[in-house]
Amino acid sequence: MSPAPSSHADSWRPRAIGLTVLAFVVSAVVGFVALPLAQPDLKLKDVWDAICSAAGVASRQTAVKTIEPDFKVSSVVLTPDLLNLEDAQSIGRGATLAHQCAICHGPAGISRADSPNLTGQYASVVYKELKDFKTGARVNAVMTPFALVLSEQDMIDIAAYYAYLPRLPSSIIDNSKAPRIVANGDPMRGIAPCGACHGELDNKRGSPRIAGQPAAYILSQLQAFASGERRNDINQQMRTIARRMTPTEMEAAARYYSGESR
Repeated sequence: MSPAPSSHADSWRPRAIGLTVLAFVVSAVVGFVALPLAQPDLKLKDVWDAICSAAGVASRQTAVKTIEPDFKVSSVVLTPDLLNLEDAQSIGRGATLAHQCAICHGPAGISRADSPNLTGQYASVVYKELKDFKTGARVNAVMTPFALVLSEQDMIDIAAYYAYLPRLPSSIIDNSKAPRIVANGDPMRGIAPCGACHGELDNKRGSPRIAGQPAAYILSQLQAFASGERRNDINQQMRTIARRMTPTEMEAAARYYSGESR
């Protein structure tokens, strides 16, 4: 019995499979090798780097190379236990050291010169800012020379002392009178309410208590964050928000937290 003659479809099946495989191989070579290597900005070393780049996987070159900022960044690691305990001896030493701070921040941490009020400020905040001034992550013509001569224990003691002092009565604010940018932020512009970080109950670790601070100081810091002059905020959260605020919103927030708008 003779075999049945091959159909026309059967004769094209191997050709179709071959053409499909060929098209796949050519597409893979073009997409994963040729096109990535043709882009000089990628600076790929070899074919494997090109394949990794096209697949979205870190190549050997990019996996070990990191982009370092060209300025000092804060080296302080904020933890829930950072300066959380009151030590009477540390507070006493801090009170002695704080005599040097009185000319700007007042004898009891209450400024008369538009410098920040430090009375009742969180210990972790005072410590972090002193540390940043000392390391160069934050720069100020007055504070930098002062912080440079402080030891680690000195900074801990000063922070403990100011945290021990009572808060200003004016730091108790009326949330019902808060301007919109403070109370609600602006989600469309990626601006969170100020209280999300600076609130009394939901205070974010490392965020300062800003209620009762001089309006001129708050405004100057918002402007410094917006311009990039100040950049010791961890993860750039303040720089990101300040850049999106208008001058009017900055003034409204500063006046509200200082108590001038009440």
